[in-house]
Amino acid sequence: MFTIGGLSGVVLANASLDIAFHDTYYVVAHFHYVLSMGAVFAFFAGFFYWIRKITNRYYRFNSSGIIFALLFTGVNITFFPMHFLGLAGMPRRIPDYPDSFVFFNSMASLGSFFTIIGVLFFLYKTYTDIVIDPYDIHTVFYKLGYFRTLMKGFYYK
Repeated sequence: MFTIGGLSGVVLANASLDIAFHDTYYVVAHFHYVLSMGAVFAFFAGFFYWIRKITNRYYRFNSSGIIFALLFTGVNITFFPMHFLGLAGMPRRIPDYPDSFVFFNSMASLGSFFTIIGVLFFLYKTYTDIVIDPYDIHTVFYKLGYFRTLMKGFYYK
């Protein structure tokens, strides 16, 4: 994600192209690839890594792979066509657009549905894997020793 955003940033580093693409969807696509998706995918990677250590429960690997595939596909289908919209001159912050931009806007809308499905599946699997599953007697939360372990350095010196 960051690489695609970086390559579009190299294009925007050219002063004349930056002026031409200013306030177009090209800048929107660049921004979302560099900042938003880098942060969002880092959040999901951190969540899948740390959830085992926080709750002492396994997040099912198949679920995380499906969530990643849905989000990766949805985000790329959403934001990659925006590069072409910006190259064609579609301005930002305009609520209506000409019919010549319908195809790429429809692709972006389709990609946002994939992204929404991925986020809803993530919330559903998080709820079912962590909240609904019966507690294992070996979990730290079951024994209520988690907070004692946290405070051990403060009270038990």
